[in-house]
Amino acid sequence: MNMENDNLFIMDHPLIQHKLTLLRYKNTGSKEFRELVSEITMLMCYEATRDLPLKEVEIETPVAIAKSNVISGRKLAFVPILRAGIGMVDGVTKLVPAAKIGHVGLYRDPLSLEPVEYYSKLPSDINEREVIVLDPMLATGGTAIDAISIIKREKPKCIKFMCIIAAPEGMKELIKCHPDVQIYCASLDKCLNENGYIVPGLGDAGDRIFGTK
Repeated sequence: MNMENDNLFIMDHPLIQHKLTLLRYKNTGSKEFRELVSEITMLMCYEATRDLPLKEVEIETPVAIAKSNVISGRKLAFVPILRAGIGMVDGVTKLVPAAKIGHVGLYRDPLSLEPVEYYSKLPSDINEREVIVLDPMLATGGTAIDAISIIKREKPKCIKFMCIIAAPEGMKELIKCHPDVQIYCASLDKCLNENGYIVPGLGDAGDRIFGTK
């Protein structure tokens, strides 16, 4: 399956890959799992915000007057897809504490595997913001596709999608349905199994984050 796309970024940084291995391990407990999700997300957010514009300001250091850079006029919003996306919020807000947070609630019907919307609450000024949608897993792609479609109705400046693990089937669908969305992913795994789980994956991210498995 050809995944060459200018808007797809697979994160191969050694720190991300090391932490991802620990995340996959079946005996990793919920506390450590949550910490790893947050750490991986923070490292990925560093790359996803690389294009933020800068402006030069003049400040006074203890030694002299200096010209230095600050982020210029770019407002961000993070939108986790409930419930597993909540596990990624801590990591991104450590880097961008001033960002606003929205929420989109979707669940996957266990029979049809289709996403069902049950909640949506976005910042009132989302049309003035760049949005990064958060979900640890991209399986069939339906949930991410629908969440991005919901957010697009509010006309944000742009949308990016950030996941930790993706299946090629879901990635292909997401790229097809939203070719304008930049996608940041730590691993593109082998496939989906007959139950719609990513292989080798890491199981159900929500259950492992919240200890409900």
